[in-house]
Amino acid sequence: MADRLNRITTRTGDQGTTGLADGRRVPKTHARIDALGDVDELNSALGLVLAHAGGTLVAAILAQVQHRLFDLGAEIAVPGSAKVSDDDVAAIDAAVEQLNASLPPLREFLLPGGPPATAHCHLARAICRRAERALWRVHADEPLNAAGLRYLNRLSDLLFVAARTLARDGGGEEPLWQPKERPQR
Repeated sequence: MADRLNRITTRTGDQGTTGLADGRRVPKTHARIDALGDVDELNSALGLVLAHAGGTLVAAILAQVQHRLFDLGAEIAVPGSAKVSDDDVAAIDAAVEQLNASLPPLREFLLPGGPPATAHCHLARAICRRAERALWRVHADEPLNAAGLRYLNRLSDLLFVAARTLARDGGGEEPLWQPKERPQR
């Protein structure tokens, strides 16, 4: 395989533009670049989850997700391309079902937190939701691969269930929201 990155500092972005993989230069404030950054941040957040969740089923699932997120980034960087497929969305759905099968029903909302792997997973979920919104902003101007949009939507569900699984597997409690009582009228 040829070297992908043999020169890291190019100085081509010093004037506020960056290159897409198709050769087009766009402002660094372009919606595509925001979406790329959010997907990259999500992938980095998953790296933190993996650093704390090694050897678990959740880690095995999320390691594969990281590869698909690179595929999604490639889609964003090459307008008109499609790398994420309906099979990838189905894999997320299957993982959600697999992890959720052993979890008790929720009676209240969960607070983000818990052991490190769980807390990082909740953070990744929130970043995933932001990345999904960014992708929809791109889609509003230029149609994107629908499977990629669905993938991020389902991924936030997977990350929620993964956080619950990690909390349970680690023997930790799931911190439940305790709503403030409303005054009687």
